[in-house]
Amino acid sequence: MEKRFIPNPQRALWLSLIIPGAGQIYNRKLWKIPIVYGGFLGCLYALTWNNQMYGDYSQAYLDIMDDDPNTKSYENMLPLNYSIAGREDQYKEIFKNKKNYYRKYRDMSIFAMIAVYLLSVVDAYVDAELSSFDISKDLGLRIEPAVFNFGGRGREASVGVQCNLNF
Repeated sequence: MEKRFIPNPQRALWLSLIIPGAGQIYNRKLWKIPIVYGGFLGCLYALTWNNQMYGDYSQAYLDIMDDDPNTKSYENMLPLNYSIAGREDQYKEIFKNKKNYYRKYRDMSIFAMIAVYLLSVVDAYVDAELSSFDISKDLGLRIEPAVFNFGGRGREASVGVQCNLNF
């Protein structure tokens, strides 16, 4: 009979802290690896996109705010042959709001990546800790009707639901 593998929770924790996903490999839960790295790739994509858009709108905002007629990168953010003459103040506010919007979501992407990392560490630790948890057939929940008699004067018996847990 082959001896059952029981992972060490401390080892799973440290492996996962050093290399994301290594704790899941150590715990022999290989199906979780695509979820961990998919989370990282999704966060990385969002971070890259939001950072690029933040940079574009930041430069456009700087260019529309200065008095130099040679800096017109903000025109790349507008439809072809579109003129903002007479509405510069409105577009200054628009570019400022867009710059702040993409900065906020760039920062949130960084926090999301940290959250995915910490979640993978916690998952590896908890999975290793619960690998020796007893899940024998003796565990069970039985719900059945019951009659409750509180035995006081003038009180009648009540009908209800009773839960029985077997450990």
